[in-house]
Amino acid sequence: MSALPPLKVFAGTASRYMADEICKELGVELGQIKIKKKTDGEFEVSFEESIRGHEVYLVQSTFPNSDNLMELLLMIDAAKRASAKSVIAVMPYFGWARQDRKDKPRVSIAAKLVADLLTAAGVDRVITMDLHADQIQGFFDVPVDHLYASSVFIPYIQSLKLEDMVIATPDVGGAKRANNYAKYLNVPLVLCHKQRAKANVVATMTVIGDVKDKNVILVDDMVDTAGTITKAADLMIANGAKSVRALASHAIMSDPATERVNNCGLTEMIFTNSIPYTKHSDKVTVLSVARMFADTIRRVHSNESISSQYLIK
Repeated sequence: MSALPPLKVFAGTASRYMADEICKELGVELGQIKIKKKTDGEFEVSFEESIRGHEVYLVQSTFPNSDNLMELLLMIDAAKRASAKSVIAVMPYFGWARQDRKDKPRVSIAAKLVADLLTAAGVDRVITMDLHADQIQGFFDVPVDHLYASSVFIPYIQSLKLEDMVIATPDVGGAKRANNYAKYLNVPLVLCHKQRAKANVVATMTVIGDVKDKNVILVDDMVDTAGTITKAADLMIANGAKSVRALASHAIMSDPATERVNNCGLTEMIFTNSIPYTKHSDKVTVLSVARMFADTIRRVHSNESISSQYLIK
């Protein structure tokens, strides 16, 4: 039996914090890479150590701005040209995922384009978490390991020891995700139905289900401007909820999201660290997913199944 190729982990600028945690969990040193910015805004990537014949893991989320995606593409290209045995993109947050279909005429499908760019650059595998739509996995012609933040959220919810708990979703699009949480925790499910005036602006919202005297957990995949999640929280309180917490995998948190969270009826807003939360709010709790990604890297490297670490999908 041939020996496994050596494993090396490198980080893009935006996700160095995550790569440091992953390497600590793996017990390996973070690889040396230089990303040099030029005066005109261009940048170049160079590996500062040999990666010939190595299995290379590149940690980089592609949240705005687009430099983060371009960095990842250049890292993949540089690794292939440096004779890496295989190149795996570790993307805790996969940007442009909300543009996964043509919802009106003459628009791009950006999620498919990003998948094509990564494939064209030479990526051999993608490891990501809580895609906005599961079908994005099918946009790739390489294997995709799709992880779920429920592996860290469920233990945290259980540690709260809340009585009279219900799981809720701020919109019907997240009903499947919320239903999986409700079934696992054996608690009722409540839905919110919303109508948008335009993108990121909610016109009306109604609650479907009973939240009176309940401790509500709102479940979503990401929070951008926080308009929907805070409106849902206030609506739950108005309908008699005892407390409302929200959890979301990705803290995009564009302004004025933090102000909205601080001023709404939420008791707590819980995120993972797939995107660094740089603002401050006493209501925000950030849970690390570094151990989950490190365990997945370890399993992929040794050709083991990763499905055993899923609590719910």
